[in-house]
This record gives sequence, structure tokens and C-alpha cells, in this order.
Amino acid sequence: MTTPPNDPISPLEAPLFEATLHPHRSLSRNGLAWVMGFVGLVGLAVSIPFLILGAWPIAGFMGLDVALIYAAFRYHNATARAYEQIVLSQIELLFRSVSWRGTVREIRFNPLWTRLEKKEHPEFGIERLALVQGRSRVEIASMLGPDERAEFAADFQEALARSRRWSA
Repeated sequence: MTTPPNDPISPLEAPLFEATLHPHRSLSRNGLAWVMGFVGLVGLAVSIPFLILGAWPIAGFMGLDVALIYAAFRYHNATARAYEQIVLSQIELLFRSVSWRGTVREIRFNPLWTRLEKKEHPEFGIERLALVQGRSRVEIASMLGPDERAEFAADFQEALARSRRWSA
């Protein structure tokens, strides 16, 4: 039996907390063009004197260096397509992880039995967060920095406690 599309979501299924976490990338597409233009010009400026002196293999290796730097930046920017999605309702906690290649991994937890495990360092703050239910353990928010991870942990911990109060 299917429900009509205009049927409202039941209060138990309504999200109490929703977060989509993306990795931070400080270099935009335009910034990459500028960096690669600069690297290419430097490579060309270094290669020309060697070409004039007859040491042409040096120019080839400089071109290879520029190509490898470009490939590394492209790979780095491609991995920005990865994300994690966390949706908490009164009856379910859904963790969905999508890799940069599009591979999806979904794990569902019961919010009453799930806890947020934190590994903290005195100097660096929260280093790791994990959802733990019984023997199941999933690391979350690994793509965030320590400050962002602490803010996320506080918000998520509050929502998890709120879901337990409503269920009781």
C-alpha cells in the first residue's frame, strides 16, 4: 500500500535534526586556474634556459611536474563531492555517507539506544566522533575541523537528548 504524495509526515517521522556535512575546499575553480597558470608560467620560465642550453629533458620533466600538480588538484577537488547526511527523528537515526565516486552507505540506528562517542584531546579539541549502538560503531563528521566538530557534537547531542525525552 502506498501513501498519497500529499499525505503529511507523521510526527514520529518528522526530523528533529538534519545535517549534511561536506568537506571544506578553500580553492575554487577560478582559484585553481590562477594557481595552475602561475605554476605553468614558472615551469616555462625555468624550462626555456635549459632548452637554449640543449638540456631539453629538463623541459619535459618540468612539463611533467606541472601535469602532476594539476592532476593532484583535480583529484583533491573531485573528493569534495563526498558528503555525510545525518537525519534524526523520534523513531530512527539515519546515517548516509556518499563517497566522491557516488558509493552510498546507509546505516539506521534506534535513537533510544544510540550514543555519541567523543574522543577529545586537551589541546586540539574533539578529534573523533562516532555513533555507537551495541557493537555497531560508525565514525562521523571526520571531514570537519575541531571547532566545527565541537559545534556539531553539541547540536546533535542536544537533539538526541530531545528525541529520548519525547519517546519516554
